[in-house]
Amino acid sequence: MSDAATATIRTRKFLTNRLLGRKQMIVDVIHPGLANLSKKDIRERLAKAYKSTPDLVFVFGFRTAFGGSHSTGFALIYDSLDAAKKFEPTYRLVRAGMATRAKQSRKQRKEKKNRQKKVRGTKKAKIGAAAKK
Repeated sequence: MSDAATATIRTRKFLTNRLLGRKQMIVDVIHPGLANLSKKDIRERLAKAYKSTPDLVFVFGFRTAFGGSHSTGFALIYDSLDAAKKFEPTYRLVRAGMATRAKQSRKQRKEKKNRQKKVRGTKKAKIGAAAKK
């Protein structure tokens, strides 16, 4: 854990998006001697730096530079949990443990898709809702 303390986190291209109720930024992580820093550690450090809680911070898209010791990714810090649940994609909410993934077999998804192809407009949603029941 002493190596994780040497890792540095810097943010750039910071933007306050009031419409979506969040702060968004590019995160640069400098981690010499470490393979990478976990997303959990990055979330906690960003939450501390921006006076938020780790459950409102979403980090993704990290790529390690060639040769290591430097990674770049993206971070979103939401103002409230409601805003996060409203605007964040379901797969990222599932990763964070705030939502559950719909358990549907491949065959069921394909059958629903083919039923939806036969109707137009808002009736597609009705078919999707009927399939869930």
